[in-house]
Amino acid sequence: MSAPEVCGVVLAAGEGRRLRPLTESVPKALCPVGNLPLLDHALRRLAGLGLTGPDRVGVNAAYLADQVVAHATGRAHLSVEPDGPLGTSGGVARLRDWIGGRGVLVGNADAYLSDPLRPPGKDVEALLTGWSGETVRMLTKPCLPGTTGGFSGNRFAGFSLIPWRYVAALPDRADNLVRTVWRPAEAEGELELIGYDGYYLDTGTPGDYLTANLHAAGAGLIDPSAEVTGTAVESVIGAGARVAGSVTRCVVWPGASVEPGESLTGVIRAPGGLTVPAP
Repeated sequence: MSAPEVCGVVLAAGEGRRLRPLTESVPKALCPVGNLPLLDHALRRLAGLGLTGPDRVGVNAAYLADQVVAHATGRAHLSVEPDGPLGTSGGVARLRDWIGGRGVLVGNADAYLSDPLRPPGKDVEALLTGWSGETVRMLTKPCLPGTTGGFSGNRFAGFSLIPWRYVAALPDRADNLVRTVWRPAEAEGELELIGYDGYYLDTGTPGDYLTANLHAAGAGLIDPSAEVTGTAVESVIGAGARVAGSVTRCVVWPGASVEPGESLTGVIRAPGGLTVPAP
């Protein structure tokens, strides 16, 4: 029997309210991690599985949709939600005609994953390996100590594989996959939890966003077009950024500046002097 046909969807419609004020002018999906927009991390992961181009990859957009559309045009089929984000379930439902009978590998744009032992895409390949096309699969990590909820002691790790029959039944309204797919599949004994051995982080808060960047940077990451005449220690410095002061464990966005005499630690610096602490 041949493997079920699968397409990929990256959910990129969210407002990123917890990341404000960073997301007041840039959608969460385009916030850079390791000098690469989060959306590009997700698209690269799908490409590692052979899912590329508008026929096989879909991206939804709502908040600051024009920026997401401009960024992904030509690389993905685009679904714009003009009246605001429809949630993880509604976003997939609006893509139903495009999905067209296929299974769908759904990833959150704000999920940061890293497995140094495997190239991007191959680290989530277990979601597809041996899949019957009938069960719902979820990439998972063990629940963090002291947390409740989850699925049999595990938490969602950014990607889920959903069969067509579940997609076909999704309500065309704002809703989430927890309620419309994952819990119903769990109740029917049709939810398979696929453990992820790599590093996973939801980048929804400034603290977690900074942590993801520092993880991606290792000992430090400076774009070749950045100008660093000051000091940068264990920091991510974006394209065209200028650092004349001192930064330690910081993220300096593309085009942002750190002036002479400034000393920053554990913050995100965006253009216009915007500085967001990351506790």
